[in-house]
Parts: sequence; C-alpha cells; structure tokens
Amino acid sequence: STRQSRCHFVGRLILNKRAYNMNQPSTLSSSVIPTWVDASLFKGMLRGIERESLRMQSNGFLSQKNHPKALGSALTHPHITTDYSEALMEFITNPQTSIAAALDELRDIHSVVHQQLEDGERLWPLSMPCMLDDNEENIKLAQYGTSNIGRFKTLYRRGLGVRYGRRMQTISGVHYNLSFPDQLFAVLQQHETKPELKQLSPQDYRSHRYFGLIRNFIRLTPLVMYLLGVSPSVCRCFLTGREHHFQPLVKGTLYQNSAQKELGIHYNDLHDYLEGLQKAVHTPYPEFTNLGLDDENGEPIQINDHVLQIENEYYSLVRPKQVPQAGETPSQALKNRGVGYVELRAVDVNPYSAIGIDEISAGFLESLALYCLLNDSPDLFAEEQEQIDHNQTEVVNRGRAVDAKIIEGETIVSLHDWAQRHLNAIQDCAILLDQMDGSQLYSEAIQVMQQRLDHVENTLSAHVIKDTLDNGGTWNFGSMMAQLHVNSYDQHPLSVERQQYFAELAQRSVQKQAQLEQDNDISFEQYLAQYR
Repeated sequence: STRQSRCHFVGRLILNKRAYNMNQPSTLSSSVIPTWVDASLFKGMLRGIERESLRMQSNGFLSQKNHPKALGSALTHPHITTDYSEALMEFITNPQTSIAAALDELRDIHSVVHQQLEDGERLWPLSMPCMLDDNEENIKLAQYGTSNIGRFKTLYRRGLGVRYGRRMQTISGVHYNLSFPDQLFAVLQQHETKPELKQLSPQDYRSHRYFGLIRNFIRLTPLVMYLLGVSPSVCRCFLTGREHHFQPLVKGTLYQNSAQKELGIHYNDLHDYLEGLQKAVHTPYPEFTNLGLDDENGEPIQINDHVLQIENEYYSLVRPKQVPQAGETPSQALKNRGVGYVELRAVDVNPYSAIGIDEISAGFLESLALYCLLNDSPDLFAEEQEQIDHNQTEVVNRGRAVDAKIIEGETIVSLHDWAQRHLNAIQDCAILLDQMDGSQLYSEAIQVMQQRLDHVENTLSAHVIKDTLDNGGTWNFGSMMAQLHVNSYDQHPLSVERQQYFAELAQRSVQKQAQLEQDNDISFEQYLAQYR
C-alpha cells in the first residue's frame, strides 16, 4: 500500500461553493439488479479493514520512539504492524461476516494500541500529517529486525524515500477489503449469454467479474472523492522544500488546487494486469538508475532501479487481491488462484471517527461495490482513463461549483446529475443488502450520501474546513479530535479474553521474528544480490 501517488488526494475537496437548485429533476436510472438475483446470494460476504495512523508526540511532532515493544513484532503480528515509517501504525482486522463485527474488531485493536502508547503519545486522526520538522531524516523508516526479509522491507522503504521523499510516506489511509460469496458468481455465470463466459472455470469467471467491478469503481472514483473525501487541507510543514500550488486557508494550513495524474496499468483482464505489473517490476527506469543502488559507503539505498522495486510499490485506487501462501508474491497468488477479493483504496481517514471509518461509509462502499459488480463494465482504455483523470481533477478543483461537469464519452453532464443517477442505482443495491443483513444500514448510508450531494455543507470536507477555521488551524483541530478519540478508547471495554488474545499474539509474533532471524542461512548481501 504505497502513498507516493496518494497526493492525488492531498487536499482533495477544497472546492468552490456550490448552491444546487433543489428543484432540478434528478435523472432516474434503471436497476442493475437482474430479477433472478435475491438477497440470499449475498450471505457469506466478507469484509476486512486496514487503517493507518501516525503516532504523534504530546507536543504534536511525529513520534521518534520505536514501535511499542508490548505490541509485539511489527514484522509478524497479524493485526498491528507499521507501514512506511516507524511511527505510522497499521491496524488490520480479520475478514468479518458483518460491518458491525469488522468495526468492533477495529475498536478492540485501537484500544489495545492506545493502552501501550507512552509519554502522552496519541494517534493522529487525519490522513494528512501535521507538525513534521524540517529534516526528512527524522521520519524514521519502519524497522523489522535483522532477518533478511525484515531488512528487505526496510530497504524497500528507504528506496521509496529516495525516490519520492519521506514526507509522502506519512500520509494515512483506510483500505476496505471486500469479497462476494461463490454462490453469487455461480448464479451470475449460469445466466451469462456469451458461450465464452459460460465455459470459463469458476476461478476465471470470478476474476472476470471482479475486474469488471474494478473498472467500474475506477470510473466512479470522482463520486467516492466527493462523498467520502475528507482531506481538504494540509499542514504547511508537509510541503517543506517542495514547489507547490496551494493557497493559504489559515496560517500554517494550505489547500491544494491541482491533482496529479494517475499511473496506468490495464484492468481489462487478469493476464494483462499481471503482465503490466511484471514489466514494471523488471524494467529499469533512468531516473532511478541515476539515484544509484548503493550509497557512498556501499550501503544499499533501493532494492533496484526498476519502475517498481516490488509489486506493492504500484499505487492504485483499487486492487485485485488474493491471499498469498508461503513464498508467493501477490502476483503469483493472483495467477495461481485468481482474484479472491478487492481492496478499495480511495478512502480517506475520517477524523470524526475514533477508528478512522464509520458504518455509514462502510455501508456506502459495499453498496457501491455491488453496483460496480452487477453493472455492465466495458473494457477500460487510455482514452477513457484520461476522461476519468479529468473528472477526478474537476471534483478536486471545482466539485462545489454549480457548473462542475463530468465527461462521459461524447457527452458532458453536470456533476450533480451524474452523481444523482449513480446514487439512485446504488440505492437499489443498498436495499438488497439490507434484506441480506436484516437491517436498514445500507439504505441509511445512501440517505446520508444524498444529503451530502444535495447540500455541499454536509460533506465531510466542508465540516473539516469549518472546524479547521473555527479551531485556528489543522494542528488545533487534529489535536482536539485526537483527545476526543483518547476518551473513546478509554471508555471501550476489552474483555479479559480479548486482552489475553492480544497479549498472546504479541508474544507469539516476537517468537516468530526471532525464529526468522535465526533462520538466516545467507547474508543480506547475498539475499539482495539474488533478488537484484
């Protein structure tokens, strides 16, 4: 999960004020749900959440402490690890059968972590960092011990810092992992009319449908940015030494009015996707060659000089995923067993939630994913990708303007009408998931999104702008929310069983790391030479 291209979202939705005419007719859409699809087919859906958060010192600066020992090994712990810097924690839930269960587990993890933070350290509640000092080297790379795999992971991060700057590695996000049950794919395949789709193996058909979901999710990222985007401002410290085109919001806080262009890898089928990824992992890139592989002391500074050091360096808004088995790369897992789930990555940390995401966002994302799965999804080529990039930029720069526009093929439509048309169709999917879940959660999520679409002041980014101004800057606003979250963690009761569970996991993870360090049968230099 890489963040160098994540500045796509740095300041995503500081937009001009919009006042929609509430009397405009909304464009109605026909349902994407076939008559033979019913709620029972969705029993067995699974979702898991990954949430990143920086540890901040009590004075607001980035933590310089090591990962808390009591939390175990960041290398081998299944739920509590670090991302790119030692201070950037990552919390990972198990796959869960309900949204409530996933959020409950995420709360438990936050509570366990909070108990082990020392000297007034807190979890920073925003995607964008605050109070970084002028020296990039003070952003410590994540450390994973002396095993070859541990040193390799740290070197990868050093390479990212050399290539893109360490500040980029301090941005946090939420990744939402989702899988649909096999019985749904089986029924979808039975009703296919094209013989070539009917003849696919269940594994290949499942991958085919997941790639359709991915293409549609990419098409709808402007909608996700508008409805869930919550990083309208950035602390000035983030931009030290960088050229930028930001405008001051209040002293020390800036907002962005430009968006970076997305890298392109084809999502038209699994084979093409893996081929593009492998090409990037094996192709030298002159700019990275010029950086050198080692420093003046002969210490390696990047794994290689290729477009990507490893597959995970490729940043995208949504990823096809399969759980790797021992020794497999992510690509090999996908090649061997097809797509097992999708990772929705265009999601900001919600500063108003103590765990970075709430059930409303989760319900919306799942309804949207189902809509993306069931809707027609033609192949996605460079020309359409350029339009999508343009649409994302329009939402970032002008999403609040009454004349904000979306390009669809040969036509140009208002952002509001485009979003309304999709929201209407997503609502049908929400109703279906409510029937599966026996709740109103999914429909309630769509109602909240409708409010955000109709009244721009209801968007999360608008709330953040107001609260940032009311509190006199990003640091003050973030600190206030961090303290509220501390109170929330303190009030979250952990059963004795759960405390025992996390204590045992921490202990076991330390033993696993020690075993890996003992098993080093070749030097790190040899290990790296083999990889290079």
